[in-house]
Amino acid sequence: MRTTIADTVDAAVAGIEDGATVLVGGFGLAGMPFDLIDALIRQGAGDLTVVSNNAGNGDVGLAALLRAGRVRKVVCSFPRQSDSYVFDELYRAGRIELEVVPQGTLAERMRAAGAGIGAFYSPVGAGTPLADGKETREIDGRVHVLEHPIKGDVALISAHRADTMGNVVYRRTARNFGPVMATAATTVVAQVGEIVPAGQLDPESVVTPGIYVDRVVRTEVRRLTVQGAR
Repeated sequence: MRTTIADTVDAAVAGIEDGATVLVGGFGLAGMPFDLIDALIRQGAGDLTVVSNNAGNGDVGLAALLRAGRVRKVVCSFPRQSDSYVFDELYRAGRIELEVVPQGTLAERMRAAGAGIGAFYSPVGAGTPLADGKETREIDGRVHVLEHPIKGDVALISAHRADTMGNVVYRRTARNFGPVMATAATTVVAQVGEIVPAGQLDPESVVTPGIYVDRVVRTEVRRLTVQGAR
């Protein structure tokens, strides 16, 4: 299947269904696919499960999706920080579910999905509430917890550049979860600052090959800071 170059961000997120599991790239504001999230809000899909590093910042990006009432459950590593007040209010009101996953485990669970691994054992979380209800096993004298892959119906990622074949390169820390999420979803949508003809990207710099990317859309580069954190 060839990568589609979408004319607009609204076209790029078309077809995302109610109840979908959506992997959302970003580490705080770095690498957050703001334009794709805004388009998803306009698109109207709801009852979503969102998998991301944290539960949104301020009122933008993922936090805006939460405030719009489109998310049923968040799977993340850092649900609470100084500017996560949207999620905090929803969670305290019982309007959203939460699954906390240690950051390394979160990345590995998505990597496992992309690699076709059925499950894996990890010592992280053993002996804590994070292991409640999960199978455990002692390996080399240490208790390990059985973790299952996280697979998305859709991944929304942000990158620096792409070519017309869907090969993607990232910029600095904006790389974060994008590469692993791109392997773990049925449909992968990337917003990029520039699209170049095939052959213009240095193959040694390509992080996510086009075989993983279904749709690419060019957007203006947005560097946001959160105002009004409380």
